[in-house]
Amino acid sequence: MMISEAEKVLYSEEQITEKVKELGAAISRDYAGSCPLLLGVLKGSFVFLADLMREIKMPCEVQFIAASSYGNSADTSGTVDIAKTLKFDIENRDVILVEDILDTGVTLTALKEYLKALKPNSVKVCAFLDKAERRMADITADYVGFDCPNDFVVGYGLDYAERFRNLPYIAILKSEVYS
Repeated sequence: MMISEAEKVLYSEEQITEKVKELGAAISRDYAGSCPLLLGVLKGSFVFLADLMREIKMPCEVQFIAASSYGNSADTSGTVDIAKTLKFDIENRDVILVEDILDTGVTLTALKEYLKALKPNSVKVCAFLDKAERRMADITADYVGFDCPNDFVVGYGLDYAERFRNLPYIAILKSEVYS
């Protein structure tokens, strides 16, 4: 059942389940014989990451990192704060940054630069949603669930004011809720 604050459901629970299976199969194929580190970007990625790791049919490890870019609700200042830095070694590891949404790209660009300085074998990005229309940084995801229109979306880990993360679908939030 759709919440009253939603304008419409953009991606259903069934569509999400199918897409996560596809992404898990692609990662399993690409990293066969390896044990990649799935590095979830907190907080929004945790639901996607939990489902994704169950669809990866090989050994993998999971850790989390917290980062955010500051600015008002529409713009980023370009300053990224990495609040939860890594306390473990990633040298010579294959790292997959798992993100709920690739939006401006400012945060993921800073995270990739931070990680590359730690000398991993590789760093790739798996984004559940790709909102390319808002991109400010020159970054693309290596694995993408869905393209996302330039609307305010919630559900499946994405929130507005810490609400709606628990929705099993992605919905466009009515503008009167957040404006």
